[in-house]
Amino acid sequence: MTTADRATLFIAASETDSNLYYATRFIAPDPFIYLEIKGERLVVMSDLELDRARSQARVDRVLSYSEFERRAKDQGVTEPGPVDIVHLVLREAGLAELLVPGNFPYIHACRLQELGYRLHTKREPFFEQRVIKTAEEVGHIEATQRATEAAVAAAHQALRRASVRDGVLWLDGEPLTSERVKKLINMTLMEQDCVAQHTIVAGGEQACDPHHEGSGPLPADRSIIFDVFPRSATSRYFADMSRTVVRGRASTELKKLYQTVKDAQEEAITKIRDGADGAKIHQGVCERFDKAGYKTGLVNGRMQGYFHGTGHGVGLDIHEAPRISRTGSILQEGHVVTVEPGLYYPGLGAVRIEDMVLVTRDGCRNLTDYPKTFELSD
Repeated sequence: MTTADRATLFIAASETDSNLYYATRFIAPDPFIYLEIKGERLVVMSDLELDRARSQARVDRVLSYSEFERRAKDQGVTEPGPVDIVHLVLREAGLAELLVPGNFPYIHACRLQELGYRLHTKREPFFEQRVIKTAEEVGHIEATQRATEAAVAAAHQALRRASVRDGVLWLDGEPLTSERVKKLINMTLMEQDCVAQHTIVAGGEQACDPHHEGSGPLPADRSIIFDVFPRSATSRYFADMSRTVVRGRASTELKKLYQTVKDAQEEAITKIRDGADGAKIHQGVCERFDKAGYKTGLVNGRMQGYFHGTGHGVGLDIHEAPRISRTGSILQEGHVVTVEPGLYYPGLGAVRIEDMVLVTRDGCRNLTDYPKTFELSD
């Protein structure tokens, strides 16, 4: 079956559906209809969004929902819904085969099947070209990354200004908490038109859980993981960076842990190029950690060692294809991926270091321009 024999259909809100935003470059908080029919891209919009879509959406035609609604009523449909509108458009095109995303609403799918349509889905990436970033897209990601670096720099400066008292950090007469530092990061990002959610500033034992966002006073002399991944409010492209620091003095064992992760991360970056196998890169990191004596497994009911992937794609979603992990992907020129190995040992501490790189034909270009400094001094 060729693309001319079936239509592509979305009924979703582009504010939350990155594939739909990619297809239209139009942001709307409410669901609308998007169709690709025989090479033509069109949207059906409510009166509220009609004029804005006609001036902003990167599609071939913008149609009026209310106009089709009136036509449906004239044909005896008492309360036309989105599927009735789709049915009118597709009937004119003479198509009964539809390609829909995997998250297509079930209620709409059932109604379309009742009307005689045959639905097909495909695995992500739905739009395969999304994974290959254009120069414009790389520029958007880099701009978000510069904002990320500025926010992390402000946070690290706060840690440098902090003093140590009873094993925790104090600043301006009160404990320096994870919450205070996350607020500083998020406010700095907002000043640069970026929005962050679930920012991680986790110290000590909390850092040993890779997705613990952190809470309470930050510890002195122990590792603190910063993982910041905001989205630009203007371009909608993400960036992603992790750094691990200590305010105070790190133990010899913790310094060794940090150096092991840093060396593994930098070696993995050297292996990234067009045609490289993400699974093999990830396996190389695992083997390096194992040879260095850092084992992975369940200890006292809690995982320790290295138990997450080495990297993932970044773009309109914070996690998208490809993967540098156990399952892996073949990397291609134009991919933007993270490289973020980590080691986590309760009692000792945790380290994760993450850069974003652009895959090139012969290697990669690091899009991250922020130092890897472990011990923060005054």
